[in-house]
Amino acid sequence: MTKLVLFNKPYGVICQFSPHEKHPCLAEYIDIKDVYPAGRLDHDSEGLLLLTDDGKLQHQISDPKNKMRKTYCAQVDGEITQSAIDALQKGVQLKDGLTRPARARIIAPPDKLWPRNPPVRFRKHIPTSWLELTISEGRNRQVRRMTAAVGFPTLRLIRYRIGDWQLGDLQPGEVRVCTQP
Repeated sequence: MTKLVLFNKPYGVICQFSPHEKHPCLAEYIDIKDVYPAGRLDHDSEGLLLLTDDGKLQHQISDPKNKMRKTYCAQVDGEITQSAIDALQKGVQLKDGLTRPARARIIAPPDKLWPRNPPVRFRKHIPTSWLELTISEGRNRQVRRMTAAVGFPTLRLIRYRIGDWQLGDLQPGEVRVCTQP
């Protein structure tokens, strides 16, 4: 049986098991032998990280050629416009090329969202807004670069779905172990 671990990665944690001088690592949260991350989340992003003991499954999840969809909630600086959403849906020109079209929509602030530590900066005269974004690539810091390219820098980024796997009610730092046939 293949072991699959769903982990709600807190803000500031890096996606490696070996200790890091500045950031907490996965070993501080996950005490399961022989599982490895299937993909990454930057230290300043939160949410669903999958780990597995199956190299084939790890490759299937993480290789961009497989186009596995990843869905995020992003809090952005400013009131995002429909024209920015349209641009995200068409694909955005980044320094490393045009992104694939994304699914994007404006959403209400998530109601079951845990507080972030440290909190997102608050500016009295500049509003923020939330969007849901689904991509099928895995470029470095892609969602952040995409929202910045359309004029709305990301303040907070939470991945809640990878393929058919969802974060569900996992709280930051919590783990759920599943088995795959």
